Formats: sequence, C-alpha cells, structure tokens
Amino acid sequence: MITVVKVGGASVERISLPAEQCVVVHGAGPQITEEMARLGLEPEFVDGRRVTTRAVLEIVRESFAAVNARVCAAIGPRALPLRGEEIGLRAQPQPELGFVGTPVPTAPPAILSALDAGLVPVITPMAAGPLNVNADEMAAALAVGLGAARLLFLTDVPGVFHGGRLLESIEASRAEELVGNGSFEGGIVPKLLAAARAARGGLVTEIGATAVVA
Repeated sequence: MITVVKVGGASVERISLPAEQCVVVHGAGPQITEEMARLGLEPEFVDGRRVTTRAVLEIVRESFAAVNARVCAAIGPRALPLRGEEIGLRAQPQPELGFVGTPVPTAPPAILSALDAGLVPVITPMAAGPLNVNADEMAAALAVGLGAARLLFLTDVPGVFHGGRLLESIEASRAEELVGNGSFEGGIVPKLLAAARAARGGLVTEIGATAVVA
C-alpha cells in the first residue's frame, strides 16, 4: 500500500518514512519567501496560495530544486528526485493568481515505476505549464490519483490547533466549516481543505498528530 508524505519546507531535516512504499511531496515556502525578501519582492497570498508572477515563478523553481536536493539527501540512496512538470503532473490554471494551478488527481507512470523499483519518488509540486501548485493540494491529488492508503502532512507544529488546544481529530465537514467562517487563515487553509478531500476519498489522513476523518 502506498503512503504519500507531504513535507513542508521547514521540516526537511525531520523526515521519517512510515512505510515501504512512500511518495514524498515537498514544499519550499520559507525558502521562497526568504529569497523574495532578498530581492525586495513582497509575498502575496490568497487563501494560502502564493500569487506567482513570472519573476516569482523562477524563484519558486530554484527553491524547489534546492529543497528537493535536501530532501533526497535526508532520505538517502533510495530517493529519486522528480520534477512535477516533467512527469506529467497536471493542474487547472488559476490565472487570477498568476502562474498557479489547482492539481488534478493523476498517477504518473514515472512514480509507479519508481515505487516498483523500491525507490522513493521525491516530487516538486509544479505542474505542466509551468504552474506553481500548493504542495498540500498536490500531495492530496497524488494520493487520490495513486490510490494511496494514507496521506501524512509533516509540519513544524504538532498538529491542528483550535480554541487553544491541539485537536486529536477533526471531521472533514467541520474543517471546511471552520475554514469557511475564517477560524483558520494562512498556510493551514489549503492543508485542511486538501486533507478533508483526501479523507472523503477514503484515505487515512493526518496533519501532524491530528487525524482528519470523513
């Protein structure tokens, strides 16, 4: 059975693969923001998605490459770096956000071949276009497309907090309700929505220590 693991850009050094057949999708949020600041560019987000101009797209591409190398080094010799736009990852364009897309569930042959060979595909979340794709959304779309059994989000926080406490679990409908009424904002928004969709698709889904259930 396949497990998809999403690793945040701030969690690169803490990778622990929970199963034999794993697909890793990583982000690079902190690295992109840091490089934008160095160049005097102000980050802009809409519902947790980064507005991506052509200039920002080049920063995204370079940051993904750097983080991908770090993730592969942390995993070891089984890691296989794969660029999303080169292996057929697809997304619906969101032109109001620039070069950004919403991922479409798919099962790229390159990933399946890597798994069959005992390797760990390490995926950059960029789709053909090229389009910058939120890594949480990409991980969920791949998990559904690959027919994975489990989707794990590794984060730099213990899990999902609400009302000042760490939630042991949250229902998909409740997560969507809380996002809709503004109880959550920033990067947790696409993470919760992606987890909710995956949970409804039958996957065991966890954000840190918080289980998201259908």
